[in-house]
Amino acid sequence: MAQLIADRRDVDFVLFEQMNAEELSKTEKFAEFNKKTIELIISEARNLAIKEILPTNADGDKGCVFENNKVKVPESFHRAYKLFCEGEWLAMQNDPEVGGQGMPSSVAQAAGEYFVGANCAFMMYPGLAHGAGHLVEAFGTDKQKELYLRNMYTGKWGGTMLLTEPEAGSDVGALTTTAKPNGDGTYSISGTKIFISGGDHDLAENIIHPVLARIEGAPAGTRGISLFAVPKIWVNDDGSLGDDNDVVCDRIEEKMGIHGSCTCVLTLGGKGKCIGTLLGDENKGMRAMFQMMNEARLGVGLQGYSMASCAYMYALDYARQRKQGKSLMDFANPDAQSVTIINHPDVRRMLITMKAYIDGMRSFLYFVGTCFDRQKTAPNAEEAEKYQNLIEVLTPVVKSYCTDRAFDVCSLAVQTYGGYGYTKEYPVEQLLRDTKITAIYEGTNGIQAMDLLGRKLGMKGGKPFMELMGAMQKTIAEAKEAGLDDLAAKVEAAVNGSGELAMLMGKTAMSEKALTAFAHASPFLDVIGDTIMAWMHLWRATIATNKIEKAKAKDKPFYEGLNKTASYFINTVLPMTEGKRNSIKAMESACIDMSDDAFAGK
Repeated sequence: MAQLIADRRDVDFVLFEQMNAEELSKTEKFAEFNKKTIELIISEARNLAIKEILPTNADGDKGCVFENNKVKVPESFHRAYKLFCEGEWLAMQNDPEVGGQGMPSSVAQAAGEYFVGANCAFMMYPGLAHGAGHLVEAFGTDKQKELYLRNMYTGKWGGTMLLTEPEAGSDVGALTTTAKPNGDGTYSISGTKIFISGGDHDLAENIIHPVLARIEGAPAGTRGISLFAVPKIWVNDDGSLGDDNDVVCDRIEEKMGIHGSCTCVLTLGGKGKCIGTLLGDENKGMRAMFQMMNEARLGVGLQGYSMASCAYMYALDYARQRKQGKSLMDFANPDAQSVTIINHPDVRRMLITMKAYIDGMRSFLYFVGTCFDRQKTAPNAEEAEKYQNLIEVLTPVVKSYCTDRAFDVCSLAVQTYGGYGYTKEYPVEQLLRDTKITAIYEGTNGIQAMDLLGRKLGMKGGKPFMELMGAMQKTIAEAKEAGLDDLAAKVEAAVNGSGELAMLMGKTAMSEKALTAFAHASPFLDVIGDTIMAWMHLWRATIATNKIEKAKAKDKPFYEGLNKTASYFINTVLPMTEGKRNSIKAMESACIDMSDDAFAGK
């Protein structure tokens, strides 16, 4: 069962052999996180995930209960949540002074891989509490921090993110929720918010809602939006709980997946008694909320990936045990015995495809986590800026590419099971449904592609994107030194081709053909994602090649697997990326030029 969430050997490889996480202990900030400590953290996270959180996943799929404007989560969630909070896992990366563990981001991601893979819907509750708490930590007054922060970071209180409204989905600037000053530093809040994950539940005694609203008389659009802290239950100045704060859950949505995570419609101020306090500066709400949204987008990338990793491990285990059909080499032998399906070529193709994406995404995600760690420990401002640049340009790729490929992996896992995979008897059916939402919330993947093309590509004169290309070229040079000339040459061609395509896309997006460029934004993001995967696999193979001769006998198959997987991705998947690049360069404009009536077939 332990292997049905994530491959611990590969987790350790990425942390210690690829990202050199133990080197962080040489810095003052992470001095206590040596290799032994990190290994212990991952083991403890793995044990909690397997023993306590994973058993709640099937139960969570039965959904939450909505009665009398209150939400009850699945009963099994309560024990798991209590143990999760007691282990102080909620604020792993935050400063111990505010209730965190001060853990490196890369290590927290490794722990999070096990937690989210065990039950994504369950992890939404502590995840949202952390995101909202981080907003209070970054933008709150001393009083707000005193009242809210430690309770949120310990999980005693929950948190949410109230952006979306019925007539203002991705267009946040069109929101109609209002905030009326009361003259005493508080505001009366009035409006309706929809699609609010964890908007009401019985895991925590209170919920702090960060709410986007417009103060009366503020400018239209996003320029006039402010952010407010609105407790479900009012918090008195001494920290005690007061009266209900007129935040009412009207209903919960019936969804395709993540049933254990309630998605609520909330009415604020229906009785005129909803009170909030300004979080940050007036009319600067979007700037503040983007901090939580960017954190959430990276978290959603981890969500999709972690469920896909779990689906792959289930499919691999099933393929090793399920016997069906003869070996193709014995098809004419009437006495031949049935073999396990892992012996069938097409099943092996599906398994190595899943493994290639899982391994590549793990390295990609941990690399971004390592960028956070290097930024925090950088010796100078220039070095810190370099890592911040990489984080910013990679955030939309993490969110979009990892979630799209995660859904593909879960689909292949179902296919590996055959008809059984389509039934609720096995867990991959639920994972496929649960994973789909990751491509939609926290900004759809189409929006991420527009962000990459419209903002991140040309950010700071294109410097961040060039730094990304430079990091790839460094790995290519190291691969050539290790004797991987053929693979390195193919990745180098892909990197150069992606760089040329980026220049074309950036130029076209600023021309009269801008709409055509943005119509190709999603395929462009896929090309960049494929190129990053190739980079990660070449990096992994370089390490494996340099170690395999001196490796212990038990490690040789692992390193051989890294080389084979890299060879598969670079020789089988990457050539298709070239086709994507060529199709984008053609700048076909049919979808822009075609009339609306033509779409309807009138």
